[in-house]
Amino acid sequence: MRALTFATYGPPSVLEVADMPEPHAGPGQIRVAVRASGVTPSDCGLRAGKFRDMMPVSLPHVLGVDAAGVVDEVGTGVTDVRPGDAVFGIINLAELGQLGGASAEYAVLSAWAPKPDALSWEQAGGAAANVETAARSLDLLKVGTGTTLLIEGAAGGVGTAAVQLAVARGARVIGTASPHNHEFLAGLGAEATTYGPGLGERVGALAPDGVDAVLDCVGSGSLPDLVEIAGSPDRVVTTVDAKAAEYGVHLTRSAGPGADPQALDGLTTAAALAEQGRFTVPIAGAFTLENAAEAHRLSETGHARGKIVIIH
Repeated sequence: MRALTFATYGPPSVLEVADMPEPHAGPGQIRVAVRASGVTPSDCGLRAGKFRDMMPVSLPHVLGVDAAGVVDEVGTGVTDVRPGDAVFGIINLAELGQLGGASAEYAVLSAWAPKPDALSWEQAGGAAANVETAARSLDLLKVGTGTTLLIEGAAGGVGTAAVQLAVARGARVIGTASPHNHEFLAGLGAEATTYGPGLGERVGALAPDGVDAVLDCVGSGSLPDLVEIAGSPDRVVTTVDAKAAEYGVHLTRSAGPGADPQALDGLTTAAALAEQGRFTVPIAGAFTLENAAEAHRLSETGHARGKIVIIH
């Protein structure tokens, strides 16, 4: 099968489309003929060799952790889907050495939900990983009705998912982004402000009574300010900043459906909200497998608005 791979660590130019063995669904899994898959910062980090010590993978490695497609193989114990169904989902990130496989002609998913008609293939293909990360983070922060939540980096893939899921839970959301993204965030239900120096004063003007929780989706080094804004490090969660422990902040990386039974709940919730017109996946860019290097370059700018996807 055709797959997006890298055989050596390096810049985006090391990516290539190669012929790889087809995967097959194991117990509790499904295989899909992929229509679209997502690009995450983790994909770029893997390709660049940033995680080679703590997350070793076999080379050549097939990239991609989430995808949407048509079911063509069902593993034992799976009863909720059958071949021909359209789904979106995530690979088993808990499986050592896996951490990929979705950006290929066929991919094996371990958590999935029916693809909502309200989402295109591109949107569904880039939804699952961000939804899983956002929903897990909101759970850790106990975000619900009446919560005032600050999201640092609200215009990115995880940020846009977190904004919409938090609003659906009844929270008030303040999101940081570049000025040109403020109107965009307002359309998702967030009150926008700029990031950088003076953030505490700007947030204080918007929320004089303070914020209840803070989610960092960008890892720009702002954790000290975010802890001060929250009033306590236990009210801050980051999905990206490796220095979290220095400030007493919880760093949550995707555990994946193999380790987190709640992964499916986030996907089904997002699918239901999409059908109600309350959840969407803004697409920052869609690229073919052959042009995946451009997708990685866009991701590495740190300024993509929404999700970057690979179309198949």
